[in-house]
Amino acid sequence: MRLTALFLALALPAMADPAAEIVILGEVHDNPDAHLGQAAALRDIRPTAVVFEMLTAEEAARADADRSQIAAAWEASGWRDFLIYTPIFEALGEARIVGAAASRAMVRSVYTEGAAALFGPDAARFGLDAALPEEQQKKRMQLQFEAHCEAMPLEMMAGMVAVQRYRDAVFARAALKALETYGLPVAVIAGNGHARTDWGVPAMIAKAAPDVTTHAIGFVENDSGIPFDDIRIVPPAERDDPCATLKSN
Repeated sequence: MRLTALFLALALPAMADPAAEIVILGEVHDNPDAHLGQAAALRDIRPTAVVFEMLTAEEAARADADRSQIAAAWEASGWRDFLIYTPIFEALGEARIVGAAASRAMVRSVYTEGAAALFGPDAARFGLDAALPEEQQKKRMQLQFEAHCEAMPLEMMAGMVAVQRYRDAVFARAALKALETYGLPVAVIAGNGHARTDWGVPAMIAKAAPDVTTHAIGFVENDSGIPFDDIRIVPPAERDDPCATLKSN
């Protein structure tokens, strides 16, 4: 076991609010230590079900029915780096595997049809029928602009904000459905942007089901000010500059 994993597993035994019905575990996708921290949290939480950002409902059902098919379902999802996610699956115990990924076709359709139309009759329940406050919209567009290396026009980021809202609502709906189906607690594995408490999955759940309690933990490489209920700083992963190619052109 890596020293970081040992620290996370032993030094932080009580990582989540024991009263929370849904615990959202954020991550930096390519950081192995973030996933070790999530795995330690799952062993502490002992959820009835774990909702994954990375798997569709069909892929998750395949993996849930036959755990030997987890790697195959992951490969089918197109998500990379299965090896660094294996600690999470090893920590599942008896928890059901639930998928909440939207298909690429659905995500593309958000740009043309809108998040509310694609989400369906429950759109208003999750706030998708209303425009964001102007300041929040501008802030979120700027964050998307920076996340995409400032390589596309800023005005194009409005569509990406709509996609983010749609995905947050889909994750929140899947978590609430899992809570209803399997009982508490439920865990959600998703990127830190989805775990933030001000407008991510916790906020969507609060909008749709105000009586349901949540607790969001961000596993981050530095404290950038993103709001979580709890924060765990992990060592930065070694990676190439994702914007290097664009900067050189």
